[in-house]
Amino acid sequence: MPYVVISVENELLGPTCCGDAENDEELMEYIEAKLVLQTGHVTEYYLSQLSPRQVLNKLEEKGYQVVASAGMGQTCSWTLYKPLAAE
Repeated sequence: MPYVVISVENELLGPTCCGDAENDEELMEYIEAKLVLQTGHVTEYYLSQLSPRQVLNKLEEKGYQVVASAGMGQTCSWTLYKPLAAE
């Protein structure tokens, strides 16, 4: 899976939302994210107690690079990409 989207609401200290239930389970375990379904949400998503900076650093160690970032109200999000290995 070459793309990962992470986001954080209100606090840049975390927790950090790390994408939907279809993300790579091994990668989510590496960034200490657990699958949750919180009140008010209709789908499960991965949530890490790490700060966004810590998640971004861990993803960089796995070869991911930030390709976009955005601020929406009190939410910050980052899109990361990892090139597919040549076959």
